[in-house]
Amino acid sequence: MADVLVAEDVRKSYGDATALSGVSLSVGEGEVFALIGPNGAGKTTLVRALTGTTEPDAGSVSVFGTDPDETDRQRLGLLPQSFDPPERLTPRELVEYYAGLYDEARDPEEVLSEVGLDSDDPTWYENLSGGQKRRTCVGTSLVNDPDVLFLDEPTTGIDPGGRRALWSLIEELANRGTTVFLTTHYMEEAERLADRVGLLADGELAAVGTPADLVAEYGGRTRVVVETDSDGEDVASAEATDALAETDFEVETGDGRVTIGGVEPEDIGEVVRALNDAGVAYEALTWKQPDLEDAFLRLTGQSVAGEGVAVGRKSGLETETGTEGDTAVAGGER
Repeated sequence: MADVLVAEDVRKSYGDATALSGVSLSVGEGEVFALIGPNGAGKTTLVRALTGTTEPDAGSVSVFGTDPDETDRQRLGLLPQSFDPPERLTPRELVEYYAGLYDEARDPEEVLSEVGLDSDDPTWYENLSGGQKRRTCVGTSLVNDPDVLFLDEPTTGIDPGGRRALWSLIEELANRGTTVFLTTHYMEEAERLADRVGLLADGELAAVGTPADLVAEYGGRTRVVVETDSDGEDVASAEATDALAETDFEVETGDGRVTIGGVEPEDIGEVVRALNDAGVAYEALTWKQPDLEDAFLRLTGQSVAGEGVAVGRKSGLETETGTEGDTAVAGGER
């Protein structure tokens, strides 16, 4: 698989602020590569460097083996994180406008259908919902049928249904051979779409690999998270720690939570019995598999915006489901 995008020791600063500090990576033809990091990590700066819209202070980038400025723009599609097209045009008029910038362009009606918009909708861009605006912007990046598509936070502001529709579109593009470079802080988005993921923090690339490999190497062990009552958190945490002292599990406390490491699904009953036998009051227990968020946190000591541990609330004897991979178990009281 030939490399389409290459960055070598890319560095970029804005005054005293360092945006990129020696980033190196490569993306192969037909690959979906997701760059994960919180706001300010340097994701957008790297996209700008790869697309030739900003010049690195040091290092080099190439697209199809050439400088980005020398690359045929017909082959590239770009959706910036911040994009403000003319507001008093309809989605169709906007897509038609951007289609007119290329010698060869796709049918605007077909593009709008792909992103889930009605080509006959007379609503001006300024009056569209946030999700409709973002879909329109995605459409403008597809009119030239690019070989490489850069998507900087493409699903920000889109409702969950619209987000999944765009995921399906990106998967279809990848299946047709389009190389996709995606930035996101949605872990589920990266895990579903990406062949490989880069974890970026404070301008440095902490690790690169498949989602599964990164989770396996850096995500840690399965665990149960116990959320104690809001009153008397320290007492409840100490009681929970004492109750589990005779088990082989790893126990950590903090922020009103007790985290019990190394718990497999078949061990959950043992944890619940130990807490109940000791009379420990708690709001909920959540069994959690390690994920990309955990890998990122362990590697960088930072959390990615908008993601976190999902903890089910007390609900009698029901079992609830939080985010994918999490199972919330009923809360207990003295």
